[in-house]
Amino acid sequence: MDELIPLRLDNLGRMPREVQVPRYARDRLSPGMVHIGLGNFHRAHQAWYTHRLMQNGLATDWAIIGAGVRRGDAAMRERLSGQDFLTTLIALDPSGQAVEVTGAMIDFLPVEEDNAALIERIAAPDIRIVSLTVTEGGYYMDQSTGGLDRDDPDIVHDARNPDRPRTAFGAIVAALRLRRARNLGPVSGLSCDNLQGNGDILRRTIVELARMSDPDLAAWIDAECSFPNSMVDCIVPATGVRELALVRQKGIEDAAPVTHEKFRQWVIEDDFCAGRPDWDRAGATFTKDVHTYETMKIRILNGGHQVIGAAGELLGLGTISATMAHDGIRAMFQKITRTEIAPHVAPAPDMPVSDYIDLIERRFANPEILDTTRRVAFDGSSRHAGFIVPSIRDGLAQDRPVEGLALVSAIWARYCLGMREDGSGIEPNDPLWSALQQAAQAAQARPMAWLEQSSIYGDLKDAHRFSDAFCAWYEALERDGVANTIARFASRHPA
Repeated sequence: MDELIPLRLDNLGRMPREVQVPRYARDRLSPGMVHIGLGNFHRAHQAWYTHRLMQNGLATDWAIIGAGVRRGDAAMRERLSGQDFLTTLIALDPSGQAVEVTGAMIDFLPVEEDNAALIERIAAPDIRIVSLTVTEGGYYMDQSTGGLDRDDPDIVHDARNPDRPRTAFGAIVAALRLRRARNLGPVSGLSCDNLQGNGDILRRTIVELARMSDPDLAAWIDAECSFPNSMVDCIVPATGVRELALVRQKGIEDAAPVTHEKFRQWVIEDDFCAGRPDWDRAGATFTKDVHTYETMKIRILNGGHQVIGAAGELLGLGTISATMAHDGIRAMFQKITRTEIAPHVAPAPDMPVSDYIDLIERRFANPEILDTTRRVAFDGSSRHAGFIVPSIRDGLAQDRPVEGLALVSAIWARYCLGMREDGSGIEPNDPLWSALQQAAQAAQARPMAWLEQSSIYGDLKDAHRFSDAFCAWYEALERDGVANTIARFASRHPA
C-alpha cells in the first residue's frame, strides 16, 4: 500500500482522484449552526446536506460548530480537531463504493462540566439554529405524561443551577436567557432524533425546563423560538476496526471515518424563526406534513429494526444483513410489518406502504453495511416504547392482530436475560439494563412481570389479547428456543 495521506486541509489536493473533496474555501465559511451530539449519524446526514450546498456555492454562512455534553464527546473533539474537523464518508452499496471528504463543520467546542463555552457560543449573534442528535432516550421524558421528567437528577440540577447546567437542554435554556438579555433574538431548535414529533418534544423539554427556574423566560422561548419537526433516515453503522481499515484502503488516514448506506432522506417542517439553509436544494424535503413521513419511517424502519435486532443477537447473528439472510427472521419481519404494522400507517406522497416495506427490506439486506444487531438492539427501553408499543395499541384499538408484536416483546424480554442461545453472554446494552434484567429474570417464573414495566408498556398488561399472546410466546421461547418459535409464528401467520 502507498503511504497514507493524513486527512487535513493542506492535504486535500493530494487525495486519490476517486475521492471527492470540498471545492469551497473553508476560511470563507462563517458559522450559523451549533450541533450537539457529533456522532456518525450527524456527519453522514445533516452535515452532508449542508456540505452539498457548500459544494455549489450555497450556505457558506451556515457552517456548523460541533458540541457535546458527555465525557466521551471530548475524545471525538480531539480526533476531529486533529484533522481540521474534516470527515471521510464512504457510501457502501452492492453496486460499488463512493468516497468523499466533507467540511461543513469548522469547529468543535471544548467539552466542559458547566457547558460555559457551549452556552456562550449559542448566545453569539451569528448562531440561528441549534440542532441535536442525542438519541431517542436522551430527552428526559416522563413516559407516563409525555412531559419532562422533573425528578431526574440532571433536570433537578439544571433547574437549581441554571448558569451551570449539565444537560444539553439546560445549556440551550441558559444561552436563550443570554440572547434575550442581549436582545439578540431567538433561534430555532432542530431535533434530528428518531422521535415522533421530535420538534414538539424538544420544545416541551426546553420550555418546561426553563419554567422550573424562570417562567418569564419559558414564555418568551415558547412564543419566539421555533422547533420544527423532522424525519431523518440513513443507516449509519458505528465505526470500528473494519471501518478504520476500509478508509485506509482508500489511501486516507482518518481517525473518525463514517460508513453509510447510499440512501438518505430528510423531511423537515418549514418553521425556522431565524432563517435556514436551502437544504431542499441538496435533496431534503420541506413540508407541512412531516407526520405522515415520520410515522411510516418510525413504525416500519425503526420498528422493523426492533423486530429483528434482538432475535438476531440471541441467535448469534452479528449484523442486520445476516438476520435478513436468516429464513425465519426474514419471514417474521415480512409478516409482522405487513399484517401488524402496515395497516396502521398512511402512505407518504409517491410511496405506497407496501413499496416502502420492500425498500426497507432491501436496505436491511444490504451485505455491504455491517450494521450490528447490538447497535440496533441498544436502548430497547426507549425504542420499544417509541417504535413497537404504538403499533400494539393501534392493533388492539382496531381489533387487528398483535400476536407477532407480542412475540417481538417476548424475544426482547428473553434478550434482556443477557445470554444468547449458544450460552454466550450479552453485555449490558441499555441505560436501564439492570432494571430490565431484573424484570426478565422475574418473567422466567411469571411472564407477566415483564409487562408490568409501566414506563414501557403503560396499561398493556391489562390488554388480555396482547398479554395472553406475550405469555404464550415467552413460554414457547423458554421451551422450544428462539429459532423454532420464530418458525412456528411464521408458519401460522402467512403474510
